[in-house]
Amino acid sequence: MSTSEKIEIEISSGETAELYIVADVPGSIQKIDEAEASENLEAPLQLLEGYQYEYQINLGYSLAKDKQGIISPSNINSSSGRLSPNIFVGTLEFDVLNDKNEKCGTVELEVQSRKTDYRSEYRFMLEEITEKCTDLLMQYTSPANQPFDVDHDNDPKTLYQRFAFLKSVLDSENFWTSVHRITTNPVTAWVQTEENRDIRSVRRMNRNVVRQLVGSPNRIPLPENHPLRNQMISVPEKVITRGKIDSVDTPENRFIKYALETFKTLCGDFKTASGKNSRLHKEAKFLEAELEETLNHSIFYKISRPATLPLNSPILQRKEGYREVLRVWLMISLAARLTWTGGEDVYSGGKRDVAALYEYWLFFKLLDLLEYLFKVKALTPEKLIEETDDKLGLKLKQGKHLPIEGVFETDNRRFHIKFSFNRTFSGDNTYPSGGSWTRSMRPDYTLTIWPFGINERKAEKEELIVHLHFDAKYKVENLSSLFGREEAEHDEDKREEFLNQEKDEQNAGRYTRADLLKMHSYRDSIRRTAGAYILYPGGDGVKEWRGYHEIIPGLGAFTMKPNRDDDGSSALSLFLKDVIKHFKNRTSQMEKFSFSRYEIHEQEIPYTFEKEIPEFLNDKKLIPDEVYVVAGYYNDIHQLNWILDKGLYNVRYGTGRGGVKLTRKTVSVSYLLLRGPDSLITDQIFQLRRGGPKIYSSSELIEAGYPRKEQPYSYLVYEIEKPVQVEFKNRKWDFRKMKGYNPSRGKSTAPVFLSLMEMMQAEI
Repeated sequence: MSTSEKIEIEISSGETAELYIVADVPGSIQKIDEAEASENLEAPLQLLEGYQYEYQINLGYSLAKDKQGIISPSNINSSSGRLSPNIFVGTLEFDVLNDKNEKCGTVELEVQSRKTDYRSEYRFMLEEITEKCTDLLMQYTSPANQPFDVDHDNDPKTLYQRFAFLKSVLDSENFWTSVHRITTNPVTAWVQTEENRDIRSVRRMNRNVVRQLVGSPNRIPLPENHPLRNQMISVPEKVITRGKIDSVDTPENRFIKYALETFKTLCGDFKTASGKNSRLHKEAKFLEAELEETLNHSIFYKISRPATLPLNSPILQRKEGYREVLRVWLMISLAARLTWTGGEDVYSGGKRDVAALYEYWLFFKLLDLLEYLFKVKALTPEKLIEETDDKLGLKLKQGKHLPIEGVFETDNRRFHIKFSFNRTFSGDNTYPSGGSWTRSMRPDYTLTIWPFGINERKAEKEELIVHLHFDAKYKVENLSSLFGREEAEHDEDKREEFLNQEKDEQNAGRYTRADLLKMHSYRDSIRRTAGAYILYPGGDGVKEWRGYHEIIPGLGAFTMKPNRDDDGSSALSLFLKDVIKHFKNRTSQMEKFSFSRYEIHEQEIPYTFEKEIPEFLNDKKLIPDEVYVVAGYYNDIHQLNWILDKGLYNVRYGTGRGGVKLTRKTVSVSYLLLRGPDSLITDQIFQLRRGGPKIYSSSELIEAGYPRKEQPYSYLVYEIEKPVQVEFKNRKWDFRKMKGYNPSRGKSTAPVFLSLMEMMQAEI
């Protein structure tokens, strides 16, 4: 590649103008030879996407502004300006204007993807999408009812899309290999022949020849000394002999010739319907010439036109070469009935948006995984094909939400599964509604899972739903461009170098790390999101970060390559299998967290808690509404001394009057607040031992020296560990303000169980 190039332009007046292009970045412009350009149907002068270029055209001519906004003429000199292809990939055609702003010529430039193998990947992905679409159509309409003549219209909006389907199949290596296999090793059959032969060249006499010896006309006399002279005086000059020859004029070969002629006619129709200088015209003309050359093979001169099409022939359906051509013929006859408005994103206006095509291709690859792993029938005509006015339309289009739903059954649970293409999560929604916290978000693909038996809206509200997002990033070439080099994370100098380089790329408009930040946005902004992952066509492995010890929540990247032999989907498949195992686990950390979050948000907080309390309890963070207190009573000084001396406090256990039940509060009490008979205000607070209360009988309590004679009941006995923590010193509480205290029973000795937060509201 070079820094600058020149291209000559033929002007209608007969002049030849010269266009000079200079690259801002060295090595981002090149000129390929005419043969390579013609083979790939590209312009010889090639730029790289994502870079900026300066141009100047001589003789006072200028370039007209284009619809894509790539041309930016100079305000000082209209003959110069800048070219900014940005993400456009494909052939750019610009009008050349004279000094009167009249069109007087055109110039073509090719914008190449920075990925060197994008040509083959583009062709492969388009072919696979065509296969998927025609497979759907074959389910939608029986092949037995398909017309023999391929019907297509000339709607300019869908013309190139229809040809692209045709070209993706006919331009594939598999198709031409099949045709070559047929021409070099065709199916043959023995056929009966008749021939007028000179009687003297007949070597074997059969009944037919003997009969002709007797009765055929045009006879010649036999010599006098001939052995047959005694039986006849003459023999016919010529006789008709019958035989068998090996012929290629079979029904199957007639079909092959018919199919190739049909494809050639289709290409001619597309060529005629398009503009002479358009990409469609050139591509259709090139493909038509290839088919014409193939039909000029000597074998096809020996093959006649078919009287019938033997679609049920075992040879057409099973023999190598023949079955592939039959499949292509069925595909094209069906694809001609299909419109795909999403195709305009990929190849309208001469572009080859391989990144958009990668997004569509991944949709079908992910559906394959969905069917395989979740046993959900996803690739069905009713979900992906819709009837238009007179055609069938593929629903797939960027920006248009396309959901695929089903029910997934495991050995222990059932789930609703919803796979969405371009689902929008609207922003600025009030919790607990679904969607985004802030701005609207639209991931490329979203896998949504929630328990069977409730609808999606209720699952969102109750924190029972989980979203996994995936984004297609065709232009990501390796993991280091996203996440940074591994050594940079541990070496401070290399880390600084990488971050500085990242800043430079951001300023130059090549900020690949933005793709990673987008995953963080999905993960943090879209409610109930458990993971966000990049899908890219590179080949340097998988990267994952997990929020807990489990497979989700997390972030990461997976390889998905447009390659027939190895598309790299095995790692993504293993990941989704682990996701399935995760959802089968009823005690997963994520499920516990989701339930706790729902429970917390369901509770109404009646007041703001700003009291000073200990930060930790038993070396764990103290949550005031999850720590409990027993507010108890002692009858006299003797009972108080026993409590303080033995470090025990008892309450009656049971369902009778004055008894308490075993509840979360009664078994997990952490503090004891005591008051005596003379006051409802106290400052006596103690911390209890962990492990909960013990159950004593009345006799066991008396044996422990309890100063009062108790009735034959059972008692919950709490052990005092230590006096009040420093944060509670010099503070007092009023029992009358406590939740659960009954003011009509002012002298009641029944204990009150409440949270620490509720107790602090009674502080005076």
